[in-house]
Amino acid sequence: MYIYDIAVVGAGPAGTMAAIRAGQLKKNVVLIERNDSIGKKILLSGRGRCNISNTAPVDKFIEKFGKQGAFLRPAFFTFFNQDLIDFFESKGLELKAERQGRIFPVTDSAHSVVEVLKEYLLENRVQILYNMRLRDIKRENGFFQLYIEADGRVAARKVILTTGGASYKMTGSTGDGFRIARRLGHTVVPLKPGLIPLRTRESWIKKLQGLTLKNIRITFVYGKKKIVSDVGEFLFTHFGVSGPLVLDLSNKIISILEEYKEVHLFIDLKPGLNPEQLEKRLLDEFNAKGNTELKNIMKSLLPHSLIPVFIHLSGIQPEKKANQITQKERRSIMDLLKAFPLTIIGSLPIEEAMITDGGISIKEIDPRTMESKVIPGLYFAGEIIDGCASSGGYNLQKAFSTGYLAGEKAASIL
Repeated sequence: MYIYDIAVVGAGPAGTMAAIRAGQLKKNVVLIERNDSIGKKILLSGRGRCNISNTAPVDKFIEKFGKQGAFLRPAFFTFFNQDLIDFFESKGLELKAERQGRIFPVTDSAHSVVEVLKEYLLENRVQILYNMRLRDIKRENGFFQLYIEADGRVAARKVILTTGGASYKMTGSTGDGFRIARRLGHTVVPLKPGLIPLRTRESWIKKLQGLTLKNIRITFVYGKKKIVSDVGEFLFTHFGVSGPLVLDLSNKIISILEEYKEVHLFIDLKPGLNPEQLEKRLLDEFNAKGNTELKNIMKSLLPHSLIPVFIHLSGIQPEKKANQITQKERRSIMDLLKAFPLTIIGSLPIEEAMITDGGISIKEIDPRTMESKVIPGLYFAGEIIDGCASSGGYNLQKAFSTGYLAGEKAASIL
């Protein structure tokens, strides 16, 4: 039986980078992919535009990953955002930085990213086995036997597991890597959805489906604690809330919901105005439009579809004239503008998350090499490793960085 130097399982961002780096170091590499092409999840990232990284410094990246951030420091110092930019631009794919430092290809197409990865794989003579789903891994006679569905087998001296998480199952991320790692003796931190829309209790939310709010701030309140977002974008859905502000904080809220049955969400619809400024604006509106009904006055303050729900929650009759609004009612309007309330009771299932939170425990992986501390010769990279960050290119950079480090160290230690 032929024995490869390195077998990489999973052709996402981490797997392709690991295979490319090992190939650059002149190792005989096989890349095993359960789909009929590489980069299925890459094609979905950034709404099909592929937000590959961020211009933020290393310390900001580490902060974004919370408790798992320090573990990623060696990977980021080995291969970071400028290295990734150079990697793609050396093949003619220009990149650009957009708001909040998000890096995209100038083509605005994830297909361009995948094409560059294919070119690198071909150039470095990586053999790719498509439509091959891994069933198990066993260590025998000093090398690994990889058992593929339909009785196939591949032998290798080193294995890099980059099978992704358990989200977006249509891309092939069905949790196979976690199941196999457990059988090999690894601990898997319980999986939770990361970057996922949240469900609300309020039934009237359906009336706001599809409404996007821009330049607003949200605050989650649980017990005596609260989490306050930056100013950004927010989306109402038929089941609850989504948009960048919600997605970026969703994994924290899901963890909180394990202890609290519900979390209160308040939307500051006018974060640019303090209470005094907002009160002055309302008074000016009401004084200038004394005979105008409240529902019409609110058109200058709120999106059209939000007005009926807003006025209903205020308890004021929509036909009431501006010059009839009492001070107490004006205070009610002000309070709603600064703290429009919702109740978070859960999230969509992990299968619909953009990324998986949880995974192989970082306590069992050497951060300097990505090698398992349990099984010598076994490496991990990408989403399979516990820990995720907010949106903005941080998670893809983690995948590319850990993949590069795993490929380099697996190759250099042979």
